[in-house]
Formats: sequence, C-alpha cells, structure tokens
Amino acid sequence: MPASRADLFAFLTELGIETRTHEHPPIFTVEEGRPLKAGLPSGGHSKNLFLKDKKGALLLISAKDDTAVPLKGLHHRLGCGRLSFGNAPLLEEALGVTPGSVTAFALINDRARRVRFILDEALTRPERIYFHPLENTASTAITPPDFIRFAEACGHPPEIMNFGALSPDAAGK
Repeated sequence: MPASRADLFAFLTELGIETRTHEHPPIFTVEEGRPLKAGLPSGGHSKNLFLKDKKGALLLISAKDDTAVPLKGLHHRLGCGRLSFGNAPLLEEALGVTPGSVTAFALINDRARRVRFILDEALTRPERIYFHPLENTASTAITPPDFIRFAEACGHPPEIMNFGALSPDAAGK
C-alpha cells in the first residue's frame, strides 16, 4: 500500500523537517499551474518526469519548472539506454502515484529502490522548493537541504545535475 499524504507528513515530522502546504485545485501540467504558483510565496517550483530506459531502468527527474530537460540525448550523459516516459501502471507500481501527481515526495513509496533519482541543480538554490504531496491538489514547500535529507532517508540520495549547462540536442555527447 503506497504512503498517503498523511504518511508523508508524519515521516517528514519524524525527520524533524518543517514544511508548509498550500491547497489548490488539481493541476496536471507546469503550464496549468503557473497562475496558481504566482500566488504562492517565492521559491523554486518543480516539474517531475517519470522515465524508463530501453533496458527497463526507472528514473525520476525533478527539475525547476522552467528548466529545459533535453531528453533526446540525456541517456548518453546518464549512462543508460534511450529514455521514454513511463506509463501509468508502471508509475503507480513503482512510485504509488498517478499521472499528474508525479512528485519527488513519491520516493517514499519506492521501498525496493528501483528508481534512480536525478535532481536539477537549479532546485538546490532557492530558499524553498515546491512539490506535490503525493497528490496534485496541493504544493508543499520545503528547504533544499531538508528535501535532500528526505530523499536520503528514503534511500534515494539525489544525483545532482546541472540541466542548464546541457545543450538541448547533445546532453553530454
């Protein structure tokens, strides 16, 4: 059974991590969320991509909402097979969330450590960063050091990558 929003908040509290959650109507895309995000306290808003490579390896990329993630050649840089988006059943099986609710907080559900976690370096700089708390009807603010501590406590120390430094068509060639 995947963790609920309440389970996530209990785990964060257990780790001594303070967060602040802002309720909002469901948002399914970065573009759809822009007007809502404008009303939140400043910070780095995330976009989260659930991917698989041609060999079946799973990846979660959390990037700043305005960061271009060059998927075409990224597999070269990551040392994996060509990347494509993971489907809904695989997402639910691996991370316990549904499409539209993909979030780095879902790492709490990957107890088997199947998912490789890549964090955009741009999300380490703001005072606070925002992720959905396992559902897309809210955004939860957390400091980058506390978020990294959360990911590590879930067994997923992030691989930090500077996507802004990668060219759009040659991500690491």
